[in-house]
Amino acid sequence: MHVLVTGGAGFIGSAVVDLLVDDGHDVRVVDCLLAAAHRQRPDYLNPAVEYRIEDLRDPDVCRRAVDGIDAVSHQASMVGLGVDFADVGDYVDHNDLATARLLRALHDRAFDGRLVLASSMVVYGEGRYRCTDHGEVRPAERTSADLDAGRYDPRCPHCGVVLAPEPVPETAPLEPRNVYAATKLHQEHLCAAYAREHGASAIALRYHNVYGPRMPRDTPYAGVASIFRSAAAQGEAPRVFEDGGQRRDFVHVHDVARANRAALVAPPALSTACNVCSGEPHTVLDMATALSAATPGAPAPVVVGGHRLGDVRHVFASPDRARQLLGFAARVPFALGMQEFADAPLRD
Repeated sequence: MHVLVTGGAGFIGSAVVDLLVDDGHDVRVVDCLLAAAHRQRPDYLNPAVEYRIEDLRDPDVCRRAVDGIDAVSHQASMVGLGVDFADVGDYVDHNDLATARLLRALHDRAFDGRLVLASSMVVYGEGRYRCTDHGEVRPAERTSADLDAGRYDPRCPHCGVVLAPEPVPETAPLEPRNVYAATKLHQEHLCAAYAREHGASAIALRYHNVYGPRMPRDTPYAGVASIFRSAAAQGEAPRVFEDGGQRRDFVHVHDVARANRAALVAPPALSTACNVCSGEPHTVLDMATALSAATPGAPAPVVVGGHRLGDVRHVFASPDRARQLLGFAARVPFALGMQEFADAPLRD
C-alpha cells in the first residue's frame, strides 16, 4: 500500500511509520513540526520515507498529500491540556480545521479506502462507574470545592457513596471535558461522516496513556509519563497531583503502532472506534514510582495534592473490541515497559 501518515515525524506517528516501512509499504509523511512539540527536526526520521514538512491547514498541501495514496493514517494533532483556554484556537485549527481540509482533499479524489484516525480516551471524560445500590451511574463533574478538600473520587448522584470504577467500553457515553478532548471527538465525527458519505472506512483508535521512546520532553503539551520521566532523569522527585490514586491504562508506543497496522489492514467494510490499551490499569503513582525506581539516583515521587482543571479521576479501558475486530492485543507489560522507558531517548 501507499500510505499517507500525517504527523509522521511525531512520537506516535514515527513509530507507525517505522512499522509500515518494515512491512514493505510505501509511506508519505506530512508534518508541520509544530513548534509546541518540536524544538528541532527529529534525528530519527526514516530514510526510506518521503517527508513533506508542510501544514495540513493549507488546502493545497492536502491535495498534494493525498495524490496516489491507498490509505490514510491520520496521526497529526495538537495534544495535551496545553497552557490554558487561550490555546483553544490553536487546538481547533490544528485538529479540526486540518482534519476538515484533509477530508475535503480526499473528497475531491473520491477516496473510498481506509482512514485510520488517532483519537483518544479523553473523549469519554470520566470513566465508567458503578454504585453498589444504583448500578452503573454517570457521575457529575468534580467540583473545585471537593477537589480542594481532597475529595477526589466521584460519588453516586443518588446516594452519595464513593463509586467503583470499571473498564470503559467503546459504547460508553462520550463527554469531553477539555478543549483537546472536544477537538478529538469532533475529528471522530468528521471522519465518520466522510466514511458514510463516500463508502469508505473510518476506524478511530482511542489511545489511552501512551508512553515510550521519542516522547517530547517536559512541555505543557507533553503527557504525564514524559513529565515524570524528565523529572526523574534530572534527579528531581516526580510531583503527583491529587493523592496519586488516579487510575489509567498505560500502553507502550510500539503496541500503539501495531494497533494502527492492524486497523489499516482490517476488513474493508469495517468502520468503528476501538480502545487502544493494555487492559491492565495502574495508578498514576504506580507509574511515577516505577520510573523513579528504574532511574539511578532519582528520588521517590512526591504526592503534592491539588489538581489540574480538565483532569478526570479514573479512566481505563476494555480491550475487547480491538481484540475481536482488529486482532490486536498489547504485548509490552507495564513493569518492563516502564523500566525501558526510564532511559529511553526523548525528543527535544
